[in-house]
Amino acid sequence: MKVEQIYTGCLSEATYFIKSNHEAAIIDPLRETDKYLEKIRSENTSLKYIFITHFHADFVSGHVDLAKKTGAQIIFGPNAKAEFKFYSAVDNEVFNIGQIKIKALHTPGHTLESTCYLLLDANNLEYCVFTGDTLFIGDVGRPDLAVKSHLNQKDLAELLYQSIHDKIFPLRDETIIYPAHGAGSACGKNMSKETFDTLGNQKKLNYALNSNLNVEEFITEVTCGLSSPPSYFPLNVKMNQSVNKSYDDIIKSGLTPLKKEDFKKLAENSIIIDCRKPNEFANGHIPGSIFIGIDGGFAPWAGSVLENINSNIILVADLNRVEEAVKRLSRVGIDNTIGFLEGGIEGWIKAGYEIDKVKSIEVSQFEKEVRDDELIIDVRNNGEYDKGHLVDSHLLPLDNFSNNFINYKANSKYYIHCQGGYRSMIACSLLKRKGIHNLIDIKGGFAAIAKDSSLKTISELVNN
Repeated sequence: MKVEQIYTGCLSEATYFIKSNHEAAIIDPLRETDKYLEKIRSENTSLKYIFITHFHADFVSGHVDLAKKTGAQIIFGPNAKAEFKFYSAVDNEVFNIGQIKIKALHTPGHTLESTCYLLLDANNLEYCVFTGDTLFIGDVGRPDLAVKSHLNQKDLAELLYQSIHDKIFPLRDETIIYPAHGAGSACGKNMSKETFDTLGNQKKLNYALNSNLNVEEFITEVTCGLSSPPSYFPLNVKMNQSVNKSYDDIIKSGLTPLKKEDFKKLAENSIIIDCRKPNEFANGHIPGSIFIGIDGGFAPWAGSVLENINSNIILVADLNRVEEAVKRLSRVGIDNTIGFLEGGIEGWIKAGYEIDKVKSIEVSQFEKEVRDDELIIDVRNNGEYDKGHLVDSHLLPLDNFSNNFINYKANSKYYIHCQGGYRSMIACSLLKRKGIHNLIDIKGGFAAIAKDSSLKTISELVNN
């Protein structure tokens, strides 16, 4: 028997490869199938099942493509409805893979179709359970993503409580918990950086597994402090219920090199995403382009800040990162990348085409020049802001940025910062795209401000 966690850090997502004898299963695959096909070949096995824990909101799964290429059967739990062919397991149904068994445990709460898959080893022992977004390490799945007219988040939280107590608690303490996500995912609020643990240990550490919590206390705990889900989540759910554009076709289209004149013409009706580093974007970029650096939370931020993820996308990126950018965009349902700038920004500048810049200053300069009547915009999230922020700064989380453009004036001066300098450059690019250019980015963000300046923060005022 083999169980392998395939973790993708930029999405905080875990896919699982399971093998026994010459039969295999994959749980919650990502959009791209090549690495799974290679894994199947290298393990000298055949893929029998593709188990999906629920209709994911934070990424588009590759189950349809993978089933088409391997002949494997797609398995969902009860209540699942989709446009493609799949098998709907009933609660406690067992599937054989070589000498092991996978038992479907219906665990509604995060969503109504949410199902955990319990692996029983060759001795019929509860070896591990793949919990999807029902149970994380240190947390449980948020109960607000499947709200309907007749079902609110408190109703879903109550279902989640019952699922955990009826299906998870009775398992042996030695059972390994393998969730679909780790820290950084928006599918929970308090996830650990660890990506697996034993159930017994989680009963000690996970607030949601506190056996002393009654249902009302559990509901309060899991619904309190939830931030708004990213705007692309509903579309990803719909895509995971549908037959979508072929991943291979998406990559082929995105790898189209575009000459400068063609790129300029396409830009009139497309969104330019600049995937380079923040300082490179600041020093020179194509006017109207949106910075989303590939070395950060690239795909989730693209899904969150683009007003229409169905728009045509053209890329400015280092040549050796183009395919990676197209792939990562497709993971969150951004499927219409139609090419990239041949020759990069250097060729664009050399040909005499217009560029724009973002003024970006060190903390020492910011401290000298900022005046009381100038606005300081903090684009971090609520939790970061509450831990410490500059006096008189205005919180405007990046994930809700586009809804607040109306509050900005083109003739005002704004200092923009985040925690480290990545999100603030995204914010600057979004504002410049709206015609607001009197912006100054603070290098190093609040981390540098707190470390290297004498400017007062709220946390300092409280402590002193």
